[in-house]
Amino acid sequence: MPRFAVTFVRYVDALNYRIGRIAMYLLFVMGAILLYSTLSRMFFGIPINWVLEMSQFLLSAYYLVGGAYALQMDQHVRMDLFYGRLDARRRAITDAITIFFVIFYLVVLFGGGLSSTNYAIQYNQKNYTAWSPVLWPIKTVMTAGVFLMLLQCISSFIKDVAIARGKPIA
Repeated sequence: MPRFAVTFVRYVDALNYRIGRIAMYLLFVMGAILLYSTLSRMFFGIPINWVLEMSQFLLSAYYLVGGAYALQMDQHVRMDLFYGRLDARRRAITDAITIFFVIFYLVVLFGGGLSSTNYAIQYNQKNYTAWSPVLWPIKTVMTAGVFLMLLQCISSFIKDVAIARGKPIA
């Protein structure tokens, strides 16, 4: 493989690994927020309006930012009828072909994310609830998560091509 491709794979994998490990802790933050809400309702009778939306925002950030890490660790769900029976080279060829569908989807999703984030920033878009939070921070995180997933898909494609050629990237 060309040197720039190997360098790209190493940098993208390192970046997504670190960000994915950090994203894991968002579940603890979400759990703490939900616990705070439960305790405030139980002991003080005070409902917290922002908790549901904040937990939704955190869960969205968790699975979109952590998606690239899951792809890197080969932890995404796939329907395995014939795939598991293939040898490593044929699996790599299959992955290299099918990843184009994922890349196409992510490019479209990223374009929509950029447009939506730009709109949220330009018009100071807010959610129509009592709490009324601005939406650009979560839309920015979601768009960044899609971009990281796109980079990881390209990295996976390069690694699959290398495996199919018999020269895996270590």
